[in-house]
Amino acid sequence: MAELHHSGTATAQETALRQAAVIQGMVADLERTIRILNIDISTEVKRVGVLDKADPAYPILARTLGARRDNLKLTVAALGERLRAIDPRATQDVATAA
Repeated sequence: MAELHHSGTATAQETALRQAAVIQGMVADLERTIRILNIDISTEVKRVGVLDKADPAYPILARTLGARRDNLKLTVAALGERLRAIDPRATQDVATAA
């Protein structure tokens, strides 16, 4: 029987699995950050008492946090696409972050 030697290099499948795991971890972290930003936005809006984003009195902090949240949602969607490219069977729907 021939001996099999492990060269120490990862196969393409192992690399893909590692990349998928890293992306899933990143998505989970970003989704948690999005939830925190939603809470912070809500808190600031309630504190000021202005709910209409078109109102000049709408808090600048809420605007800034909203822009950050929206950018993170785009990042989560892009990571979701990358994850599906690595593993089309990925069942987690990362494109619908909080």
